[in-house]
Amino acid sequence: MQALYDVPAPAKLNLFLHVVGKRPDGYHLLQSLFVLIDWADTLHFERRADGALHRHDQGDALPPDDLCLRAARALQAASGTSFGADIHIEKRLPAGAGMGGGSSDAASTLLALNRLWGLHWPRSRLQPIALQLGADVPFFVGGRNAFVEGIGEILHAVQVPPTRLAVVKPAVSIGTKEIFSSPLLQRSESVAIVAGFPAVNGGHEASETNSAKPIAEWNQSQVNTGHAGVGSLSKSDDAQNMRNVVSDAMLKKLCEQAVSGWGRNDLQAPAEAASHEVSDALHWLQTRYGNSRMTGSGSAVFAILPASQQDADDSNASLGSNSKATSEAKANGSLNISYPFDLPPKWAGRMCRSLEVHPLLGWATD
Repeated sequence: MQALYDVPAPAKLNLFLHVVGKRPDGYHLLQSLFVLIDWADTLHFERRADGALHRHDQGDALPPDDLCLRAARALQAASGTSFGADIHIEKRLPAGAGMGGGSSDAASTLLALNRLWGLHWPRSRLQPIALQLGADVPFFVGGRNAFVEGIGEILHAVQVPPTRLAVVKPAVSIGTKEIFSSPLLQRSESVAIVAGFPAVNGGHEASETNSAKPIAEWNQSQVNTGHAGVGSLSKSDDAQNMRNVVSDAMLKKLCEQAVSGWGRNDLQAPAEAASHEVSDALHWLQTRYGNSRMTGSGSAVFAILPASQQDADDSNASLGSNSKATSEAKANGSLNISYPFDLPPKWAGRMCRSLEVHPLLGWATD
């Protein structure tokens, strides 16, 4: 195999993101539902025999030492291969959006070079490299929508009901460090409720009182009880990693409620304080779809489309004024909720669908 072309690197959205603690090394502990969507970058790989690694930007210039090159070097060093690669990137995902664009590019690089170089490593060998590159990279290598814990390395694969979403990225980009160092985040950290959806244990709904407990309360009250599906934590566990016992029934219930709008993003308040554009984008979607939320550490925001529009066939349409879909929708009077207004200048937007699995899921074995 000499080359791999048109390799997708899809974005993700955090349907909710709760900050539940902080490790001694400063990393924040999260619980979130990561969902792959059909907005993606495209990469092309050509194998080199001289061991050199070169990146070619087919669009705006990326940072000189981006995650793709770092991923390629890390896999090259770990495997001892003599091959190199030319990596061409068509960047379609907006930068600084909280959609995991750079992490997805890195994951697709690991999966593609694993194949192009004939390594055929399973995911279990790729994941340690992925985690060294960044907290979101293991999710994209994993290839499945996931309930995510820890700093992003604890993945519980889930099946998310097919969902259509409007995604908007205002012009501003906000630094992750600025968000996580905000005093607003410190306040929200202490009240984050991550067990607020109806817990399921043995086929019976948990009581209303119990289902609304903070995770810290669950961890203390359920120590060594083996109470499945509620987040038990024994004294021998690494408390900082928040390794919770999660039942399949609980995950299914969580996904159903998340696509209905349950939860929040604890990073949203600091982001809104940092830039009014985040608030403007949230309001822009709220007035059109009745809901809005920021994804990741921002600044992109999304809205889950109403049930009446979940089956509409416009998944690849732009939200901007120049798209053919917009003109047609205005002309025939359809989709009057999806396309009633133009995006503000320098904003990016797109109608998206959730993906059942990553397009490259079959490129590495479990």
